[in-house]
Amino acid sequence: MGVKHGRDYEYILADFTEAVGRISDCYDFFEMDSLEWEGLSGEEKHEVLEALAEDLFFGLGSEPVIAVGSAVVIYDPEAHRINVLIGDEELTSVKLI
Repeated sequence: MGVKHGRDYEYILADFTEAVGRISDCYDFFEMDSLEWEGLSGEEKHEVLEALAEDLFFGLGSEPVIAVGSAVVIYDPEAHRINVLIGDEELTSVKLI
C-alpha cells in the first residue's frame, strides 16, 4: 500500500526521485557507504534513487515518517504531499495531487 495520490504515479516518482537525490547521504538507506556510492555511474545512482523513492512511497503508506540518512521523509496526507526534511529546514516536497 502506498500513499493516496491524484497525480500520475510516474510524475510523482520522477519528482520524488529528484527529492531523495538531494539527501547527501541517501545511500545509507541501502546500507551502502560513501565509497560504494561514489563508485556507481550516474545511471546506476539514478536507478538506486528511483528504487529508494519507490520503497519510500509504498513504505509511507504504513509508516508516515521514515529516516533516510541524515534526513526525514514525512507523508502529510492533509496537505497531499511528501516532505523531505533535513534538520529543521525543508529540503523539498512532492505534491501528490
